[in-house]
Parts: sequence; C-alpha cells; structure tokens
Amino acid sequence: MINPIYKPKGKAAEYGDYAVNIYTGCPHRCYYCYAPLVLRKDKEIFHSCVEPRDGIVEAVKKQLAKGKIKGKTIHLCFTCDPYPTGFDTTPTREIIKLIKESGNNVQILTKGDGNRDFDLLDENDWYGITYDGNEMVNDNYFSCCNIETLKVAHMRGIKTWISFEPVLDCKRVLYAIVNLSSYVDKIKIGKLNYFPSDINWGDFGRKAEELCKSLDVVYYIKDSLRKEME
Repeated sequence: MINPIYKPKGKAAEYGDYAVNIYTGCPHRCYYCYAPLVLRKDKEIFHSCVEPRDGIVEAVKKQLAKGKIKGKTIHLCFTCDPYPTGFDTTPTREIIKLIKESGNNVQILTKGDGNRDFDLLDENDWYGITYDGNEMVNDNYFSCCNIETLKVAHMRGIKTWISFEPVLDCKRVLYAIVNLSSYVDKIKIGKLNYFPSDINWGDFGRKAEELCKSLDVVYYIKDSLRKEME
C-alpha cells in the first residue's frame, strides 16, 4: 500500500483537505452508503467483512515520516467508519497517534463510539457524529449516534461537530439542531442524493439555515443542498 493518506475529491472535498480509510468495510449498514459502489464491492461483503486494510498502520507511518504533510487536519474516514461497532479499533488508535506525533490533527466522523481515544485528542482535533434523523427513541435521546460521547468530547475541550447528511427526516434534524447546538462547534447539512425522497429540499435548507443563524451556530450547507435553496 502506497500513500493511504489522500486528498478527497468531489463532494468529499467539502469535508477536508486530507483523509485516510482504515477498514475494508463497515457494519452499520446505512442503506444509502455509497462506499460499496465506490469500492466495487458486494454490499453484503462490505457490511460483514470488516477488518483493517492490510498494512494500513505501517503505510500511514511511512507516509507521514516523509514530512510532506504537516499542520493539516486528516479526516477519518470516508469509505468506512473509524469506530466500527463490535470490532477492534486498535488500528484507529494507532493511526491517530501517528497523525498527532507527525504534527497533524484529526477530524473524526463516526456512528460508533470513539471515547477510548479522547486521551489522544486536544483542542486542535475534531470529533464528530453522523445523524440523519432516521431514528429517535424519544423526545430527548437520539439512538443512532452517541450523543453522550459527543458531550464528553465537548467537555474535554475537543472540538465537536455533527454531520446531518444525508437528511432522512427533516423535523428530527431541525429538532436536533436546536437541542444539540450547545454541544457542537460546527454542523454540516446535506441532502439525500441518488435515492428518491419526498422532502422539499429548498424549504428544508432555508429553515435549517435560518435556525442555525438564530442559534448563532457555525454551519455549512453542502453544495447539492445549497443549489436546491436558490
């Protein structure tokens, strides 16, 4: 494996300058997941065969040792989750250590639980969760992402963020923006792409933006949603 840290392109470029994908698959089984298509893998194999990419830790170590990537924030991950639920995430911890030791920072995005690695992170790192509005146990607890872990990260001084992409339920996402805004440093909002939806994206985007402004929240509207708002 050569240079696993790469510069994202297309829609992914809206999330950061650099990224690295640690695992071969993801067990979270989001129906809208684009990774199997991008990786040209059978969906069932992608969601069931989750293991560290062969030689990933050593490859990251060698690439960072060259010193060409300095003072950057590296996103974990795009084609997998850095904390696949039910699997050993030691490779993620080892890669975070390498990134920090090389003078770079990490931007984590997960539906899992990265609490075990908070001792490696500081005020220059980002810990984020994905919430699409698809699940809510009751009015106060969102089940598909670890809200309590996000709060812990926030209290430890780690920068926190939420990716509301893709949005599946507008009302729940708007509710989440209001109720979680005090725990996050920024949010990103994006529409559901490549799948049918009866959501009025223009109307939703305008409501979300108005809400973020009223709450004085740092936010970013993804390009595909922004176009619907014009």
